[in-house]
Amino acid sequence: MAEKTLDNLFFDTLRDMYYAERHIAKTLPKLADEAVSDKLVEAFLQHQKETEQQIVRLEKVFSMIDRQPTSKRCEAIDGLLAEGDEVVEGFKGSPALDAGLIASAQAVEHYEIARYGTLRIWAKMLGLNDGANLLGETLEEESRTDELLTKLAEAEANARAKSGSN
Repeated sequence: MAEKTLDNLFFDTLRDMYYAERHIAKTLPKLADEAVSDKLVEAFLQHQKETEQQIVRLEKVFSMIDRQPTSKRCEAIDGLLAEGDEVVEGFKGSPALDAGLIASAQAVEHYEIARYGTLRIWAKMLGLNDGANLLGETLEEESRTDELLTKLAEAEANARAKSGSN
């Protein structure tokens, strides 16, 4: 059996995130269709555009390590996106829908923040400084999205969910 190294782990995790981002990009427009608040709709659609650019960045990092961009099924993202589907099914039409959508989206953002933080550090350790910078750009976008979602939840979605009125 071949020795497993940080190179292998880096490539494997890149593949995981490539799968995740591609599935997230397909999911965000669906979330925007379900959201009640115009601000939340806009946030989901804006992040969908960012996610498309994040996919391009991942493809550049694959190129830097002379590998084809390939996906590896990410059970974590599949589970988090399925939870989002459950929120839509369970709360559609209710005042709590947006709060639930935000919570589900933040779970995805937190996963991505953890992964991109790790990938950025590993890229630096592997001497992939340009790759680390690309991954750092994505990490910053994911963090900004998480902050925006928190603001939307605190400004209106959570209160609307509590009061029971759209």
